[in-house]
Amino acid sequence: MRIRIGFDITIERLGETPVVLALAPRPEEDWRLEAPMPIELTPASRARPFTDAFGNRRLRVPAASGPLRMRWDAIAQDDGLPDGFDPEARCLPIDDLPAETLQYLSPSRYCESDLLTPDAWAMFGGLEPGWQRVQAICDFVHNHIQFGYGHASPNKTALDVWRDGRGVCRDFAHLTIALCRAMNIPARYCSGYLGDIGVPYAGEGDFCAWVEVHVGGVWRTIDARYNMPRIGRIVMVRGRDAVDVPMITAFGAIRMEAFKVWCDELTAEEGHAPQQLAYAS
Repeated sequence: MRIRIGFDITIERLGETPVVLALAPRPEEDWRLEAPMPIELTPASRARPFTDAFGNRRLRVPAASGPLRMRWDAIAQDDGLPDGFDPEARCLPIDDLPAETLQYLSPSRYCESDLLTPDAWAMFGGLEPGWQRVQAICDFVHNHIQFGYGHASPNKTALDVWRDGRGVCRDFAHLTIALCRAMNIPARYCSGYLGDIGVPYAGEGDFCAWVEVHVGGVWRTIDARYNMPRIGRIVMVRGRDAVDVPMITAFGAIRMEAFKVWCDELTAEEGHAPQQLAYAS
């Protein structure tokens, strides 16, 4: 399967404003990409790439004012298989967890796992410490949150979502992460491309957020918003929560002028995507 991915985003910088971008796929995804173009900036800028502490690719755009258009386009290979899972996977004891997973057990800016620990153990403590427990958390979050773009807020945390039961994909991810960490399951935040492949077309959308949990000795994808295996995920960033992986970090005031994302399954006839699979959800 071949999937066309990319974006066309324009912001207005209201004064001399440096910007840091996190809009490139992770290095582990490079093998899937067919000759991707570099991120195209208009006006052109002497942007400097770097890799952050979580292994994400970033781009430093020097201070300037006025519009900045960011565009990227690529074709990715995919095996066409849905997210994998293992019903027999068990949670490892803390003593046996790899050292690099331990940072994903602690509370973080948007995931107050410490404050949700009593409720989490009351709800999920009686379940087997493995995939059964993870799936129960996923089921709960899926049923607890009402999805709606109007419910988005840059300051909303897992505890806020727990209380009001409304949010967008990042809120589903944050509450899932917080509950998993409260149950001593390492969980990390992911964002990237997820098109409407193998599911009904949901209309123009956005980048998507989901979760990876460390169960059975490996990282596995879970996604409480959809609560079903999906096809064609392409990871851009990973971190403790959304605070580690903002797409655009501006050190000054900006205004969003245009935002378009595509993630289309290509037909056998190269370069043409089915109309019903127009944009990522």
